[in-house]
Amino acid sequence: MGTTDSGDQRDGSKESERSDSPTARTRIRRAVGALALFSVPVLLAAVPLVPAAALLGPAGLDVAGPGAAGGLLAAAVVGLGGSILLGPMLVDRRIARLPDAELDDRPADFVADRVATLAGDVGVDAPDVTVVRADAANVAVADGHRGARLVVSTRLLSLPKADRDAALRHALVRLRTREALVSTALLPAIGAVETVALLATLLVGRRGERTAADRRVNRIHGYEPERDRIPWWAYTIAGIALWVLLLPAWLPVVVGDRLYVAGGRRDADGVVARVGSADRDGLGNAVAFASDAAGAADWPPLLDRLSLVSMADAETGRVRGTSRQEARARLARLRSKRAL
Repeated sequence: MGTTDSGDQRDGSKESERSDSPTARTRIRRAVGALALFSVPVLLAAVPLVPAAALLGPAGLDVAGPGAAGGLLAAAVVGLGGSILLGPMLVDRRIARLPDAELDDRPADFVADRVATLAGDVGVDAPDVTVVRADAANVAVADGHRGARLVVSTRLLSLPKADRDAALRHALVRLRTREALVSTALLPAIGAVETVALLATLLVGRRGERTAADRRVNRIHGYEPERDRIPWWAYTIAGIALWVLLLPAWLPVVVGDRLYVAGGRRDADGVVARVGSADRDGLGNAVAFASDAAGAADWPPLLDRLSLVSMADAETGRVRGTSRQEARARLARLRSKRAL
C-alpha cells in the first residue's frame, strides 16, 4: 500500500510538472516578447552610438573606424549592459523610499516564514521580503544581481489566508520563470521610453489654458496677462515630432508589455490555479480586490510591471497599449471552470 501511494504521488508530481511546462505557443510568445523588450535599450543606445561610429568610419576619416556595424554592436553592449546593471539599483532605490510597515518581530517573522514555505512549494529560493505601508493591495517581485526581493503591502497581507497566499505564490512563480529577472533588468530603458511617450502625449493634448470667461474676469479686475508666447499648436507639432522619433523604441515596448509582461501574469495565474480550487479562487479574489480597491496612487509606477496587478492610470495605460481590461480578462479566466 505504501509503495502504491508513493507511486501515485510520483505520478501526480510528474503530471503537475507537465501541466506547469509551457506549451510551444507559450514559449514562442515569451521569446518574441522578451526579444522585443531586449531590443529597447539597444535602440536607445544606438541613437548616439551608430551615427558616431559611422562618422568615424572610412567614409569620415582616412583611418579605418568601427563603422555602423561596430556602432550597433557597441549599442548592444552598452545598452543591455547598462540597463542590466542599473535595473536592480533603480528598483532598490525606489523600494528604499517606500514607507516601511514597521512590523513587530513576530508579524515580520511570520511573513518571512510564510514566504519561505511558499517559495519551497514553488521551487525557488526564498527572496528577501519588504513589507510597506500602503493602501494598494499588491505585491511585486524583483530579481537581479543584487538578489530577489518581494515587496508586499500591508493591505494585501490583511486579506484572507487563501487570497494572500495565492497572491504571494503568483509572485514567486514569476520569479521561477525568470520573468521578474528580465523585467527588472530592462526597467530603466522601458521607463525612459514610457516617460518620453507620456511627455509627447501631454504636448499633443496641450491647449490654451485661459478661456474667454477667464479673460473677462481678468479684465474686470484690471489685469490681462500677455498672450501665451508659445501657441498651443506649436506644442502639438512638438509632441507629434517627439512621437515620430520615439516610435521605433515605443513599438517593441508595447509588444513586450502585451506578450511578455501581461502574458507572464496570465501564465502565473494558470500555474497557481492548477495547484487547487482554493488557490484558484483565492487568486481570483486577490486580483479582483487589488483591481477595485482604492490606493493605486500608493503603488510606485516603477514596480507596476513587476506586480500582481497593474495599477497604471488611464493615460499611462494608453501609452503602454494596455488597459484595465487585462485584470478583468484574467479574473474571467480564473473564475471559469475551464483549465488555465
